[in-house]
Amino acid sequence: MNEPRVTAAIIALDEERNLAELLPRLAEFDEIVVVDGGSTDGTAATARSHGCRVVRRPFDSFCRQRNHAIEQARGDWVLSIDADERPAPELMAEIREQIGLGRHAGFRIPIRSSIFGRPMRFSGTQDDCPVRLFRRQGARWVGSVHEVVRVAGRVGRLRHALEHATIADLHAFLAKMHRYTMLEARARVEAGRRPRPRDRWIAPIREVLRRLIWKQGILDGPQGWAFCLLSGLSEWVLADRHQRLWTDVPPRSFPVGAAVDAADVPSAPELPEQPIPFEVDQAFA
Repeated sequence: MNEPRVTAAIIALDEERNLAELLPRLAEFDEIVVVDGGSTDGTAATARSHGCRVVRRPFDSFCRQRNHAIEQARGDWVLSIDADERPAPELMAEIREQIGLGRHAGFRIPIRSSIFGRPMRFSGTQDDCPVRLFRRQGARWVGSVHEVVRVAGRVGRLRHALEHATIADLHAFLAKMHRYTMLEARARVEAGRRPRPRDRWIAPIREVLRRLIWKQGILDGPQGWAFCLLSGLSEWVLADRHQRLWTDVPPRSFPVGAAVDAADVPSAPELPEQPIPFEVDQAFA
């Protein structure tokens, strides 16, 4: 009986540096598919130099990009992995072992995140264990912002993790906050969800307390405290953008599932073009 083939599927946009580090660690996979959302750096060339099949598709949403990667895959199973993630050395052997048993249609994989240069153990990161390995047939990503994959069958859990080097500094956090809060605000308006004035004040405090106290972020040191506090800021920005977008752009002008033109979105503060020097230990000592 032939062993199931596994495709590593990556969606990328200007990820030349990350791919150069990631792709050698995926050499044991039967196939690597990279969906390039319109990179202006050497993302495509780097991927091809490592034997990847590169498919160009202009970025519109994370969900659609990931589903396109599934459609392009030829393996029986798909590992969805981001360019800034790194598989543990033992992960591939565990994948081969588990899919060979034929008991599940998908598997959750723990994500071990490093934020501001520090490996996090708490702050809510300990709950990060999404479905990332699944049978290609019957799998579909859903969700406009925080997308998840739905599989047809039982879901198990792997022991070995994906290491995620994310949010290197304050500039990276602000850039990610800018992108995700705008996408989430648009999604809320499209869904007809009315903004609540109290969200600007209650949601940020609740998020800080959830991560810092309930999720024990206080044990993650100064970098963890910074991350918890900035997560509260992100909730405030989201609530503010939701309110402004709802007020300035009538909800009926957004067909459900349609992309929103940037010209229709109220202006937001511009991010600095250069990274902001930032030392978490000094700022939050």
